[in-house]
Amino acid sequence: MINAIIVDDEPLAQDVLETYIDKLPEIKLLRKCSNALEANEALKSEQVDLMFLDIQMPQLTGVDFLKTLNNPPVVIFTTAYPNYAVEGFELNALDYLLKPISLERFMKAANKAVEQIELRRQGKAGAQPAAEAEEDPGYIFVKADKKLVKINYEDILYIEGLKDYVIIRQDNNRVITLQTMKSLEDKLPTKLFKRIHRSYIVNIERIDAVVGNMVEVVEKGQAKHLPIGKNYRDELLDIINKNRL
Repeated sequence: MINAIIVDDEPLAQDVLETYIDKLPEIKLLRKCSNALEANEALKSEQVDLMFLDIQMPQLTGVDFLKTLNNPPVVIFTTAYPNYAVEGFELNALDYLLKPISLERFMKAANKAVEQIELRRQGKAGAQPAAEAEEDPGYIFVKADKKLVKINYEDILYIEGLKDYVIIRQDNNRVITLQTMKSLEDKLPTKLFKRIHRSYIVNIERIDAVVGNMVEVVEKGQAKHLPIGKNYRDELLDIINKNRL
């Protein structure tokens, strides 16, 4: 059984979601919350697997509330405002339902949530972690120039940190996005990407050589040397030594 809560300040919206949830035997509605404070108490007192979270609420928006949670349940945003979609997905929300919500659209999101929660449970039971159990699509989406830009892993040469921004360097292009190196490092598959410096993440398959304390890649036909930080050197050398003759 999957435990869910609804967080919405509109009683009618709560009732619609409750009616839909009642049609799914695998999901149990624990509580209906009218604001973020009530939801916070529910998360503390109940084992919540799934949260249907409205965005526009008094005192604290759903987006801001989700940012305060260290270990949130699976989240499906519900809102009447489509302009929040990009920010919702940046917070790793599973889905984004635009009001008025149809039963068909709800069922699609709910089924996806059930699959995701089952994967999480398998990971906690000692199976492969949910993040790894799902087949990696081979790309990521990042927000740049007021849109979500798709970037294939194979096209990434290296990533450079610049204060609050990162620059994703490709062979003939670059994408600048507002986020931390840590968040991007956590998102990328470790078998393909390695952080070699506090300011650099490199595509392992694009490394041409290691020269002293530098990694050499080819950028626009020219050798480019990236520094290896002392805190990252040993892990990088472990990878290299496993494939060294």
